[in-house]
Amino acid sequence: MAPRRPYGLELLSLLLLGTCGFFQSYAVEVDVKDASNVTCLYAQWMMKFLIKYETNSSDYKNTSLDLTPTVTHNGSICGSDTQAALLAVQFGDGHSWSVNFTKNNETYRAEFITFTYNTNDTAVFPDARRQGPVTIVVKDGMHPIQLNNVFVCHHTTSFEAENVTQIFWNVTMQPFVQNGTIGKKESRCHADTPTAAPTVLPTVANVTTASTTISPAPTATPKPVENPATGNYSLKTGNKTCLLATVGLQLNISQDKPLLINIDPKTTHADGTCGNTSATLKLNDGNRTLIDFTFIVNASTSVQKFYLKEVNVTLLNHLNGSVILSADNNNFSKWDASLGNSYMCRKEQTLEINEDLQVHTFNLWVQPFLVKENKFSIAQECSLDDDTILIPIVVGAALAGLIVIIVIAYIIGRRKSYAGYQTL
Repeated sequence: MAPRRPYGLELLSLLLLGTCGFFQSYAVEVDVKDASNVTCLYAQWMMKFLIKYETNSSDYKNTSLDLTPTVTHNGSICGSDTQAALLAVQFGDGHSWSVNFTKNNETYRAEFITFTYNTNDTAVFPDARRQGPVTIVVKDGMHPIQLNNVFVCHHTTSFEAENVTQIFWNVTMQPFVQNGTIGKKESRCHADTPTAAPTVLPTVANVTTASTTISPAPTATPKPVENPATGNYSLKTGNKTCLLATVGLQLNISQDKPLLINIDPKTTHADGTCGNTSATLKLNDGNRTLIDFTFIVNASTSVQKFYLKEVNVTLLNHLNGSVILSADNNNFSKWDASLGNSYMCRKEQTLEINEDLQVHTFNLWVQPFLVKENKFSIAQECSLDDDTILIPIVVGAALAGLIVIIVIAYIIGRRKSYAGYQTL
């Protein structure tokens, strides 16, 4: 039986309590030993991958790849003063992940993360157009750690590159272990330190909790959720801006009771890809909400236009990175404008992802192609913003009302004239 997706209070409880979600992810522990059979590299962590891939029908699907119960660590290397240490694991049907470490006299740090997924794994990538292994390399942003200290990070971190989001949590790791003994002192990631800003949960509306008192408490009117703040996002190719977007975003998850989540621009990071005929804007709100917007160019018309083709939304448990909800709609044909122009709609719009999930947009202004001088081009406005269409409507309504009045007056006048004629 398929697992039931959580909504309303269930979804909120998952966000707050950090339960496991719907996709089981296994912890992996690697203890690499040197020629003397003593530990030289130790690591324990959890991770999962969200991957977008192309199908044979030229559509795109989203899939989740997790660690399997059986993981090998062939190719892992202890490292030395002159050689980088390498932590490498293999799992599933041809998937692998590795990270290399370098050190100096006092510190060590992670350099590059390499992830290879195999689209021949049909259980994870059904109907994949590209067959075989695909490799992604990401520069690790880890700060230098004091030698013989253990790096620890319980909070969720992620990396995004080339349609892949790598998510990690509950990390304990130490390369270049000295004398086979794991260090006693921990170096925590910034998210784990007490001085770090507390995690801010998304804005939630219309959620009530049961009273603990015996007498009934007065029912409070839920405070309406304000419109989301407007964020400014951009992508670059080299030093050149290739995509601009200004938008306020709100998620509406509905079943018995609505759950509204405002996306906070202050905690949202923009990533994605630019191309000549397609572009994707990927927004990550603090590793809790991932929203992807994919635009394509329609070259079949006499005037080339771009439009929004696909929106993907993923909600993550902010404590352990598990997927709470994932939904996708790749059949949109919205936000269209001539290529070289931008699209604008200040009024609220609704994107129906599926029957239970909507994305509301506010103060939208987007240009995914042919951005010049880091500025929006001439905007084609949506019909909701075009107040000029109200003028003919108002004039037409006034004329119709005037005609009705004239007709009624004429009928009344005719009746009086006819009555007067009858009395003669």
